[in-house]
Amino acid sequence: MGAINLPKDIVDRMIEHARAEYPNEACGLIAGQDGEAVHVFPMANADASPVTYRLESKEQLDVFNEIEEKGWELLAIFHSHTHSEAYPSPTDEKHAEGYPDPYYVIVSLADRSAPVVRAFRLVDGIDEQEVLVL
Repeated sequence: MGAINLPKDIVDRMIEHARAEYPNEACGLIAGQDGEAVHVFPMANADASPVTYRLESKEQLDVFNEIEEKGWELLAIFHSHTHSEAYPSPTDEKHAEGYPDPYYVIVSLADRSAPVVRAFRLVDGIDEQEVLVL
């Protein structure tokens, strides 16, 4: 099993964003440098849905430009599951076809008092990665 290192402040911001967007799914991007997470971009869910997410296209372009300008890389795509476990759905797998390289981080709010954060690689199936909170 591989692993992704996530600073506690990034994990906290993802959970905060997931709670703020509830009952809809939250989403965003995590920038990295040399394979380490350096910044999280909480973003708008253009679907405004409790069961799907889609990054708002102009915001996505702005974030991609900022990542490139700062010399960072797209490390991970994150979103929340509002009522199910932190495990990729068939829709999540389909989304990953367009971006096979980043990690996929899922925040589950199935138990809103105890969110669960898990990470996956979604290339040729589902490969769970350990989440190391720093």
